Amino acid sequence: MEDNTKLLESLLERASEYGKTSFELVKLQTLDKTTDVVSSLVPQSVVILLIVSFMLFLNLGLALWLGDILGKPFWGFFVVAAFYILAGIFIHFFMHNWIKKLVGNYIIKRVLK
Repeated sequence: MEDNTKLLESLLERASEYGKTSFELVKLQTLDKTTDVVSSLVPQSVVILLIVSFMLFLNLGLALWLGDILGKPFWGFFVVAAFYILAGIFIHFFMHNWIKKLVGNYIIKRVLK
């Protein structure tokens, strides 16, 4: 009887240790995947920030140049704004699903790597 009790205690202790170890493994795997995704997004965010800064100054210059051509500075800004609203509408209606799928696949690929 005592042997059965010790065997059961040993079995429960091992099961408990296995559960704790499995939980720690899942935590470490999650941390690894999260770190991989975040560490790949940070450099890309810096590049995107630089591109956005470039586009901002390019658009300001283009708007001022078009304003000079059209006679009033604000007309250049209206033309640039009209271009972006048309581009936004086009992207929303025709490319939204494609961009969503592209970003989703990228994130899934990074997580499953």
